[in-house]
Amino acid sequence: MNSKKFRQTERFLRYGFETSGEWGFPLIKKQSLDLTNIELIACSDTSTHDTCNLDKGVHFWVDDYRFESTYNNPEKTLERLRKYRFLLTPDFSLYAEMDPWRQIESIGKSRWVGAYWQSQGITVIPTISWALPSSYRFCFDAIEKHSIVAIGMIGCKRNPCNFLRGYAAMMETIEPEAIICFGTPFREMNGNIISIDYVSSRKVVRYGR
Repeated sequence: MNSKKFRQTERFLRYGFETSGEWGFPLIKKQSLDLTNIELIACSDTSTHDTCNLDKGVHFWVDDYRFESTYNNPEKTLERLRKYRFLLTPDFSLYAEMDPWRQIESIGKSRWVGAYWQSQGITVIPTISWALPSSYRFCFDAIEKHSIVAIGMIGCKRNPCNFLRGYAAMMETIEPEAIICFGTPFREMNGNIISIDYVSSRKVVRYGR
């Protein structure tokens, strides 16, 4: 394929999905999920040979390099991940010290992966993250109102005020049906919170065949 044809391909342009918001992120649509007995497994603990953890959802609160392939090589990772009960969207880093274009890129990549997975018939729960208040103008975009969402508490204890400000903005913007919370929530957090213990999520049953 020559360069002109490649530039016109759907994969290069990353189009093909309904978009929303100022930045045109792919829309992640609201999906239902039985919220009883929610358990998670880290993407780094998944395997093509796993038959023991398929009733769990997959989270991506690990280093970015462990899941960059969900965006760069989505078809290959799809076959490993699609057998699990549901997938949270990848949590590409959104640090306060990152330039705005990098933060926007991280949100766009996460939304694209989630929309792609939904197009493949997978139950997808959007992971919501934010940085400083300036990120609120885009970090809650392209999520349908009243969706079930997921948030991670890793690292937020260092600056609870900033975290709680972002949480309140998320609640006001998305009005989520429920919040899957990876870690212990602050007592100031309201909403229908399903708390997931970090340590127990790493105690996965080793893979059967």
